[in-house]
Amino acid sequence: SRHAPHYDAIFALGGDGTVMEIAGALAGTAALIGVLAGGTGNLLARALGIPLSVPRAVNRLLDGEEQLIDLGRFPTGRLFAIAAGVGIDAAMIAETPGWLKRRLGVLAYTIMGSRAALRSVLRKDFFDVRIVIDGKVHERRAAAVMVANFGAVLGNRITLGPAIRTDDGFLDACVFSPRTLRDALRIAGRLLRGRFESDPCMLYVRGRDVHVETTPAKQWQADGEMMGVTPFDVVVEPLAARLLVPAG
Repeated sequence: SRHAPHYDAIFALGGDGTVMEIAGALAGTAALIGVLAGGTGNLLARALGIPLSVPRAVNRLLDGEEQLIDLGRFPTGRLFAIAAGVGIDAAMIAETPGWLKRRLGVLAYTIMGSRAALRSVLRKDFFDVRIVIDGKVHERRAAAVMVANFGAVLGNRITLGPAIRTDDGFLDACVFSPRTLRDALRIAGRLLRGRFESDPCMLYVRGRDVHVETTPAKQWQADGEMMGVTPFDVVVEPLAARLLVPAG
């Protein structure tokens, strides 16, 4: 990273975890990062509209423009760009086999996510969550909790919540609390259509410093990688990454 100022841009070829390792090493430098899809999910490349073909991506990024984005930082120093979550999304990541990800890419997550969501609701596999955001406590019974930096995931198939921005200096906690299959279908429809009228089964809270704990303890993920079991803490690093994105 100490050599980064000598280069106009540094390209990261790999999965989202690799990109975040490079972003962490380059934090505080003037280096631009070009994201090249070399993993299985490639959530960040998809969210930024970067072609998954490496030759096409290089050409688009060399003629691209700069975009500053916030990042989330865990106490370990590990960063994430898209979202961290517990519940349905973590089950989706944990249960999607490698061969299916390699064969179907992001579609594999969509299929396994639908399966995890249906199982969660039918089996009443809910948990109690306590979220502390900038010192204010929020408690809910939930099926899924996400701390989001990007507003859309899975190739922009799903919009997580209203007005979630990557450059506003905040993270957005999204808590989904369906009690019945009808609730779950309504929530799914809203996420797919991007419509977020007031709903008793959906809670959105924005903040800079987030603590998430669950009863019982649950597995959680960040940018598609399993991280351990709850609780976890995260703070926002405003405009911490300078990325190359396709023009327009």
